[in-house]
Amino acid sequence: MRIGYTLMTEQAGPKQLVEHAIKAENAGFAFEVSSDHFFPWLAEQGHAPNAWTVLGAVAQCTERVELMTYVTCPIMRYHPAVVAQQAATMQLLSDNRFTLGVGSGENLNEHVVGRGWPPANVRHEMLAEALQIIHGLFDGGYFNYNGTHFRVDAAKLWDLPDVRTPVGVAVSGEQSITHFAPLADHMIAVQPQADLCKRWDEQKSSPTRKIGQMPVCWDPDRDAAIKRAHEQFRWFGGGWKVNAELPDVSSFAAATSFVRPEDVAESIPCGPDVRPIVEQAKQFADAGFTDLAIVQIGGDHQDGFLEFAADKLLPAL
Repeated sequence: MRIGYTLMTEQAGPKQLVEHAIKAENAGFAFEVSSDHFFPWLAEQGHAPNAWTVLGAVAQCTERVELMTYVTCPIMRYHPAVVAQQAATMQLLSDNRFTLGVGSGENLNEHVVGRGWPPANVRHEMLAEALQIIHGLFDGGYFNYNGTHFRVDAAKLWDLPDVRTPVGVAVSGEQSITHFAPLADHMIAVQPQADLCKRWDEQKSSPTRKIGQMPVCWDPDRDAAIKRAHEQFRWFGGGWKVNAELPDVSSFAAATSFVRPEDVAESIPCGPDVRPIVEQAKQFADAGFTDLAIVQIGGDHQDGFLEFAADKLLPAL
């Protein structure tokens, strides 16, 4: 299983993220993924720079690591034709190191354009149409599309890479796998569920990447790590059916007001030890994931983690 690093735009500013990307490559991570948010999950995280601008800078400051959005929502805040253009440009800037990761989004980020928040089945319909548009533009030439949710009028990408940009899609169950596996190259999921990988592989004619993500809170002081994980990541345990619906940081604060630090510590490895991180990562490997992106909680606590990763964590994994 390949181990990656997460550039979490909700917890660091743009210059910090570029610095973290360089250091993560030097530490030995195989790939780097970036969240794509307009808002942080909680006010305590305190950031939300534009992911695509940051990734463009990262592409120029790194040489080896693969890059990826984890994930972009191409149904409201961005029109899918614009996402296709951004992805093709990133593939060129990175010398074919980019993968476009997409998902059906969260109200938290998409409400800002004032179009309301559709129910999950409509969002899935919109994402399927968006993927058709993105693939159509990746094919080259002029492209037209007239669907239920989107129209494209004589669009063309004038700068296409020689290597087609791979597309990964976020899934959470059988319905989304059946819906999206024919439209994507790779699977994205945040729970180490073997049935997700099994059902995905059943839909594909050849092996593909299955890319997971796992938060950790490394710190020499375990109590400090637990406190920070609770402060900034207590939203994570809500699950995506809840997290996709809440509209703002105050809603996430209210929804998680009764989550205790010990509750967070039960689900997120906290402290200086390698073993709990390896044990949790092994759950993804055992489930069939081929890739795992680590999130270090705390925007100002990356340097120590990256030194720990280079010296202990990556060799152990």
